[in-house]
Formats: sequence, C-alpha cells, structure tokens
Amino acid sequence: MLVYPSGIDLSSRTLQHLSGLLAGHRRRIGSRWRRLTCGRQALLVLAHLRCGDTYARLAAGFRVGTTTVHRYIREAVDLLAALAPTLEQAMTTVRNKAYVILDGTVLPIDRIAADQPYYSGKKKHHGMNVQVLADPAGRLIWASDALPGAVHDLTRRTPSAGRQLLIRLLAVVGQGVPRWGEPGWFPGVCGYAERMIGDGG
Repeated sequence: MLVYPSGIDLSSRTLQHLSGLLAGHRRRIGSRWRRLTCGRQALLVLAHLRCGDTYARLAAGFRVGTTTVHRYIREAVDLLAALAPTLEQAMTTVRNKAYVILDGTVLPIDRIAADQPYYSGKKKHHGMNVQVLADPAGRLIWASDALPGAVHDLTRRTPSAGRQLLIRLLAVVGQGVPRWGEPGWFPGVCGYAERMIGDGG
C-alpha cells in the first residue's frame, strides 16, 4: 500500500489534549513501552475520528498492525467518553443558558447490507441515531447513547436516556429556560409530551 502525507483540520491543542490523556493513562496502568508515542497514537486516533480513515490505511501509514490500530483507537475513545458530562451535569449547564437547541442526527457507519437495523431509511445509509443538546452557539452540551439508525427519532426518545432528557428538560423549561427543537420533541403541549413518554412503556 502506498503512503502519502495528509492533513487534519484540527488544532494542535486538540492533539496535545488527547496526547496528555493518553500519557496519564499509560502512567496509571504502568505501560512501559508502546510502538507509538502518545503523540503519534493521538494523531492516529484523530485521523480515524475526524477523517474516517480505515484501520488498514492507518496501519500502513503508522507502520503498525490493524489489531494495534483497533486497540489504540478503543483506548482513546474510552478515555474521551469518560470526560462526557452526565445528564445531571447537562441539566445544570442548561439552567445557565438563554436557550438550548435539541436535535437528533444519524452518524454514518460502515455496515453490510444484512445489518438492516442500522440502515436509516430517511438518510439512505447505515448509521447510529444520536440525540444531542447544544447551547446557543451550537456547542455540544450532552449526547445520548447511540441506537441503530433504523430507530426513528420519535421512538428513540422513548428509551431511558431520551425519556430522562425529555422529562428533565421539560422541568427546566418550566423554570423559564427556552428550548428549540423539532415538533416531535416539543409538540407545544406538555401534556402531549408526557403522554408520548408514557406510551413508550
């Protein structure tokens, strides 16, 4: 496989932040030697997360095995996920905002045709359905757990994560915090929203 230089539209601060997380993790687990330094591992992970480079391409570019690439990415993703705010923390943040934005998205993934639950008929590709809560500037406050892309947004909001978010956000709205979202989230009548939750089981 041919290898060529490329670029990622991210700042060096992002690379340094992830590299620092990896360095701290290696110290905690007593990892003495790795094929790649923390900085190189961070670059590998960012290339995958930002650009979608495959394990095979990353393995060739960084001169490691595909199993190593998988392990490095999984390790970094777990460290980043641990930094994510809880739903309780998100609600605390919401109370300090002029308004919040609530929406869902289907993140594209590689799947074979047999994986029907992951195929989004709306987006016409395989993906994972995620609900997000953002501040007025569009900065992410909270993201739900992911479900297969075939799950419709209205259905998505009935499992525990979506249900908790809707209940708590409605409570915050009652305290005077405006919210913008799709009609499926906020039909305009709180009674209807609560009934929609109950119908989900």
